[in-house]
Amino acid sequence: MTTAIFDLDGTLADTIEDLADAVNYGLRILGFPEHDINSYKKFVGNGAMKLCFRALPDDKKDMAEKLHSLFIEYYSCHYLDKTCLYNGISEVLNELSEKGVTLAVATNKPQTEAREIVSALLPDIDFIKILGGCSERPKKPDSAVIDEILYGFPEENTVYMIGDSNVDIQTAKNCGIISIGCIWGFRGRQELESAGADFIADSPADITKIILR
Repeated sequence: MTTAIFDLDGTLADTIEDLADAVNYGLRILGFPEHDINSYKKFVGNGAMKLCFRALPDDKKDMAEKLHSLFIEYYSCHYLDKTCLYNGISEVLNELSEKGVTLAVATNKPQTEAREIVSALLPDIDFIKILGGCSERPKKPDSAVIDEILYGFPEENTVYMIGDSNVDIQTAKNCGIISIGCIWGFRGRQELESAGADFIADSPADITKIILR
């Protein structure tokens, strides 16, 4: 048995503009400086609360909960305004599914929005589970989300964690599974190699080659 667990933001879909717009909306309301897209590529990865914390000025970090509330207010209505799949992702998922690979999503994005984004962009892909950030379990790189996906699976199961950041690579290490780093995401090759990714995918098609090799 083979299982491929995908991160969402920066791996399956380019979500950065909608995330940036939502945080910048909150920053404007609070009267704080906004940030450009490249800054947000460094802020994301550990969930929405941490994203908001990182976006705040150094002397205003105590406003993270307020900014997070404004972020949710905006993002819950605008999470698909500019978000789109990366080229080649649909083909990869279809081929893996056809070859009998079990598919799942593990993301730190709020779970409701994560499931709605995946449903909207990949309606024909059969994911066994789509798990996002919630209060019931800790976020990646904690192993809890992977453990929940794999609960009840046979021991003879080759598992891959596919993602674009050191958070995903560390998650794989914490779970003892194989990691594939995706350089087209938000962080790039250097971070993935430094984190110790088992494989590096230069394009979505490389994921298929690695898993089906």
